[in-house]
Amino acid sequence: MPGRFATIERLRRWLAESRARTACWSQAGWQQRQSLEAVDLARLGLLPDEAAMRAALRYPVKVPPYVLSLVDWDDPRDPIRLQWLPDGRELMRLCSDASDDPFGEAQQGPFPGMVHRFPDRVLLMVSTCCATRCRHCTRKNRLDEAVALPPTARMLAQVADYIRGAPGVREAILSGGDPLLLSDARLLRWVDGLARLPQIDAVRIGTRVPCTLPMRVTAPLARALGRSGKVWVNTQFNHVREITPESAQACRLLVEAGIPVSNQSVLLQGVNDSVEAMADLCRGLQRIRVRPYYVFVCDPVTGTLHFRTPIAKARRIARELTEQIGGLLLPRFVVDQPGASAKQPI
Repeated sequence: MPGRFATIERLRRWLAESRARTACWSQAGWQQRQSLEAVDLARLGLLPDEAAMRAALRYPVKVPPYVLSLVDWDDPRDPIRLQWLPDGRELMRLCSDASDDPFGEAQQGPFPGMVHRFPDRVLLMVSTCCATRCRHCTRKNRLDEAVALPPTARMLAQVADYIRGAPGVREAILSGGDPLLLSDARLLRWVDGLARLPQIDAVRIGTRVPCTLPMRVTAPLARALGRSGKVWVNTQFNHVREITPESAQACRLLVEAGIPVSNQSVLLQGVNDSVEAMADLCRGLQRIRVRPYYVFVCDPVTGTLHFRTPIAKARRIARELTEQIGGLLLPRFVVDQPGASAKQPI
């Protein structure tokens, strides 16, 4: 698809025509196959200089048509576009605390792909694929070399043995990449295997799929995920315009299957770093029955520092937000500090 388009206008027409063909548009596989990559952005003139081109080569690009359809192409600072568009500033080290792996995940677990950073929960890297490659990703420097744990009987037994040997663990987190880009069968092997462990109270799935590829969430998958009664989903909407009929439907399927859905936003400069943007987002999340849970200050990850909002500004937004929205809508503003034993309120 993308190679056929030499101008933004032709791309816009194709997106409008494709959305009208719902049989294709509503298929997650079709969306993934039609995703734009770095060469397509260059052809469309979306990489304005050599630095942006080098950033696109250093950090891979992937944007499905669904996400492209949310962009206001007349606005060069469109908040949806900024989340996936390569920026030359990704190659700059803007402060001394930047790190490829600020939380030492590669050293935090008993074997590659498992992270045991906090005493009551373990994180399992089960996928290295994402529907959209977000430019603010915490793992943007590690994802392409990361180990994705396979849901084989041997691996499930190894993970179960480790959890049994750590009686303080009560929660298992499936992460990546995006766990919902696994096949239904592979994802459910992980979920069911972990949910069967008596000491596990919750199997948490960290995913942006409801926001960036909502057609991946089907009714059969939601019902299967809800079967154990232990699955929780944490997703990431960063801007109210990401809440669409499609994303609302994905969240509705999960919620009606008995799965609590919470949102963990990242405070991104130029995207949502205002009281108005955050209030609109929280109200939109309530309308689709998704709990606003956390707002993270952007992590000190190499390649993401141009998104970081100063702590003082984050504090002001958090304070003023309490004056505009009720407690049910109010997320916790936190910073995840390397070496800290818990998320730190700002």
